[in-house]
Amino acid sequence: MENNHFLTDLDGTLLRSDASLSAFTIHVINQALAQGAVISYATARSYISSHKIVSVIPWKYPIVLYNGAMIFDPLSKKVIGGCWLDHVTANEIVEIGRAHGLIPFLFALDEEDKERVLHEKLIRTGDLSFYNSRPNDPRFGEIPRLACPDSLRTLIITYIGLLHELEPLKAEIERLFGSQVHVHLMKDAYIANHYFLEFSHSMANKKEGLKQWTELVGCSPGDVTVFGDNLNDLGMFESAGTRVAVSNAHPALIALSTLVAESNDEDGVAKYIDRLTDKKKLP
Repeated sequence: MENNHFLTDLDGTLLRSDASLSAFTIHVINQALAQGAVISYATARSYISSHKIVSVIPWKYPIVLYNGAMIFDPLSKKVIGGCWLDHVTANEIVEIGRAHGLIPFLFALDEEDKERVLHEKLIRTGDLSFYNSRPNDPRFGEIPRLACPDSLRTLIITYIGLLHELEPLKAEIERLFGSQVHVHLMKDAYIANHYFLEFSHSMANKKEGLKQWTELVGCSPGDVTVFGDNLNDLGMFESAGTRVAVSNAHPALIALSTLVAESNDEDGVAKYIDRLTDKKKLP
């Protein structure tokens, strides 16, 4: 099979709207992996958060996490790539947010490559909803005043709030840092009326994540079929050879797509892979 490299987004794409995998999707991907397909995922989630949902699939190829800020090997459980903010820039962003009355979650790696999520006491609706959706997550740690020590590498700084709260902060960071910082604003799929505003290293995005991933698995972006639904998937769609949008995808993604598959609630990704593997025998 010529095109047997697949990289898929999770939320809104591979996962159903309730953030679960269907039995059909599990079966198709497990079967395709067993037959030699190179399949993995690129997500805004961490490894811990994503693994809780998709661990029923024996992922063996590198995983793109935090929208490209971290590349992780699921077999060795080691960080094998990525880009992170220096602690000075991270702390400047935190203090600018504080001036806007907003305190983020700071996702970082410690000296042992373990993920940590630092935050202050949570009082806002969006922050509490996000935290409560991850019960017993060992990464989270409350501190009196949020700051990133120089011993940590910041993967992503995440603000959760209403659109009118986040837009002024987004504009100020863009004005002050320009292309030095990657900025992403996205409507949250699970917290009503809330958005995520995320800041990361300028190279921490799914376009660069796809590039690193292809180098690790031994192909070029043109050899890869990508699947996505939201604006953080645009980078993959700008680079990949085949671009499959699920039918529930953002119009900007559909405009860049090679084709549109069924929605995430109709197993669009799995049906595409299943149709493809029916036509061609995997190596």
